[in-house]
Amino acid sequence: MKNPLAAHPPWRQLLIVSIVLPLLIALAVLAFAWPAARMRPRHVPVGIVGSTPGSEQVLERLSAAQPGAFDFRLYANRSAARAAVADRDVYGAFVVGTHRISVLEASASSPAMAQLLDTVGRSLTANESAPAAGADATSAVQVVDVVPLAGADPKGVVFAAALLPLTICSILVAAAVGVVVRFRPAWRQMVALSVLSSAAGLGTYLIAQGFLGALPHQPLASWAGLSLTILAISASTSGLIALIGPLGLGLAAVLMVFLGNPFSGVTSAPELLPDWVRLLGQWLPPGAGANLLRSTAYFGGDGAAAHLGVLLTWAVLGFAAIILGHHSPIRFAADPDGWRNSEPHVAAVSPAPARRRPRRTRRERPAIPGSRSAPTG
Repeated sequence: MKNPLAAHPPWRQLLIVSIVLPLLIALAVLAFAWPAARMRPRHVPVGIVGSTPGSEQVLERLSAAQPGAFDFRLYANRSAARAAVADRDVYGAFVVGTHRISVLEASASSPAMAQLLDTVGRSLTANESAPAAGADATSAVQVVDVVPLAGADPKGVVFAAALLPLTICSILVAAAVGVVVRFRPAWRQMVALSVLSSAAGLGTYLIAQGFLGALPHQPLASWAGLSLTILAISASTSGLIALIGPLGLGLAAVLMVFLGNPFSGVTSAPELLPDWVRLLGQWLPPGAGANLLRSTAYFGGDGAAAHLGVLLTWAVLGFAAIILGHHSPIRFAADPDGWRNSEPHVAAVSPAPARRRPRRTRRERPAIPGSRSAPTG
């Protein structure tokens, strides 16, 4: 790949690099740090059991204390609320009793959200006008983890830490297939991406569950979810490379790493991020893949349909871009070596030297009529 600044003198190259690279670093820090600094609950789906005066009082108190923080859903009894938590319809539910509030939660859905619901439950109990005699706020709250995290990963650290390297390595897969090895034609590149994604998904699952124990349920579905996440990222990256050249690799890195990873909400929850960040994050493969993996590993596939659709869409669009980039008349603006072309390289063959016409001897020269050498009679 040629130096894009080769036309500039060295002092100007240094000036451009000194401005562009620090700016990119600052934007990367902003992309990762800004969502964390703006983290608060926004329209979090939470259940409340019953329509008793105590339940109505809890609903009014939470609505007044944090307007817009929760999206309340009423359930007739404890069993219905528990089923809603297990089906990923809500993050948790409050069951209001005479002297106790039960908090139903699912730490597998989001450890940060489970901690938030615990805090809210304790604050509600502390503000009760007539708590039980000798009881403090802690003893008056019953916390039930309906879907807990794996015992080997009780805080979800492994689950959250795996997303960034998974995203980066998926982009590296696309770079290896589309730039380094340069599989041609398009169908061969798509087969290579599918095989590599399946193998990488299997390796990731064996580490995450076999070695670290962080994905305890549905092994085949979890492997498929990991493989599809890798395929969605690598296929879309390869499609960008096929359309616009190596510049597509940088564009994919910005889109998947610097936007997709911090906007995914994997370390917290999408509903704790600003609204437009949450929407963008769930429409990008890292966010959709993280939520799909939560559904397959802990919830039996509940709540996975939308995230599955997002990943399939990215994979299909990536394959379509690969086909279009390899077989359309569109070519790169700067492709001097023609590395994207699917035709095999044919070595130039120098033309054979022209044969010199042999000089005729005297005997072979044609006779001229009337000359002495012309035959007679």
